[in-house]
Amino acid sequence: MSADSASDLKGLELARRLAAVDCPAFAHRRNSRAGASPDGPPPIVLARGRGHEVTDVDGRTYVDLVAGFGSLLLGHDHPAIRQAIAKQSTKLVQGMGDVYASDVKVEIMERIAALSAAAFDWPDAQVLLCQSGGDAVTAALKTATLATGRDTIIAFDGAYHGLGYAPLAACGFQAGFRAPFAEQLSKHILFAPYPGVRGATERHALDFVAQCLEQEKVAAVLVEPILGRGGCIVPPTNFLRQLAAQARASGALLIADEIWTGLGRTGTLVRSADEGAHADIVCFGKGLGGGLSLSACVAPAAIMGAWAQGGQVVHSSTHAGHPLSCATALATLETLEREQLVRRSREVGSRFVATLQRELTSLEAVTEIRGEGLLIGIELSSAALTQRLVGELREAGFLVITGGVAGDTLTLSPALTIEEAELNRFATTLSSLLHSAAAETD
Repeated sequence: MSADSASDLKGLELARRLAAVDCPAFAHRRNSRAGASPDGPPPIVLARGRGHEVTDVDGRTYVDLVAGFGSLLLGHDHPAIRQAIAKQSTKLVQGMGDVYASDVKVEIMERIAALSAAAFDWPDAQVLLCQSGGDAVTAALKTATLATGRDTIIAFDGAYHGLGYAPLAACGFQAGFRAPFAEQLSKHILFAPYPGVRGATERHALDFVAQCLEQEKVAAVLVEPILGRGGCIVPPTNFLRQLAAQARASGALLIADEIWTGLGRTGTLVRSADEGAHADIVCFGKGLGGGLSLSACVAPAAIMGAWAQGGQVVHSSTHAGHPLSCATALATLETLEREQLVRRSREVGSRFVATLQRELTSLEAVTEIRGEGLLIGIELSSAALTQRLVGELREAGFLVITGGVAGDTLTLSPALTIEEAELNRFATTLSSLLHSAAAETD
């Protein structure tokens, strides 16, 4: 498709306007990606979405296998979310944060507390509502510091927890994200290997953590039950359970970052709990708000109670407990249960992985297919090939993103409501594109 065709004019014009006013960081990323595939398709600007599809300003429709980086568990414009917004918007859009709670804030906090208490057998879970995943991780790190009186955190190579200063210090995904700000970041972060990242094994990871716990007064071990941005890497079955036991034996807390893996994305409500890892603090985000920004840091009262000390010690913001987001979160949790989408994610994801393996594993360019539920990574032989396929898949009508510490993994996180026929069509399309790429090199 020519970048100069009439059908691309709106997108190109909006892309030019964006480049004039956007932070150069994002323009640089877009240009770098274009440089990886100079003959790739022109920029697109999205205009609307419905279900598992999005349409750009030039009228082209795509199957959305990204779903707002996994945040649209119910897809675009789900009736339950639309109705929740319409109803709440006539009542109360903004409240007074932590000063005067709204009724809907109380309701969603009770639901999140009950969900967490059931998952980890906490009798009295308490919730700190936040605005984003990174915000929830910041709240969790603060909570661990207050509860233990310690300041060292163990994080993992390949992990991504957000880019605010607290989670950025614990970001093992790309050292370059931290480098310009290194002197302003916490020096009390130890990076452990994550099984499957850069050849690390489970034994290597656990031994490293054990050594750190012996030598340092560690406040918490911060872990993603499955690496999301790091490449959809699923650790061995007992890894999280052993990690939790190590932390508890040393007096450290285990923080489970369930921002991407939780609420049905990986086929279970709380991935770490499903793996038998008794976390002390858990973070939810992404899909919680049904497309609106809402996250939560949750812990039992014995830990969260550390905030009840003298003086002004608080973690809050103007839009904390935003009523509109609380309403969509309630609608999301109710829909997940009513439509049994957690189980559907597990079952559909399992069949989809089997289809991908059948279609792709004979190809030399495919290194590994992995994931749980509808968080799936397809690792290819090079970042260049992966980036090329992002463009070719887009031309074929599918939106995907790259992941992995080397940028060599196609990352899929579609809506839990997506039709299986579209997933199967994607597998066939990807297989055809990979066969074409292989033929070019023969």
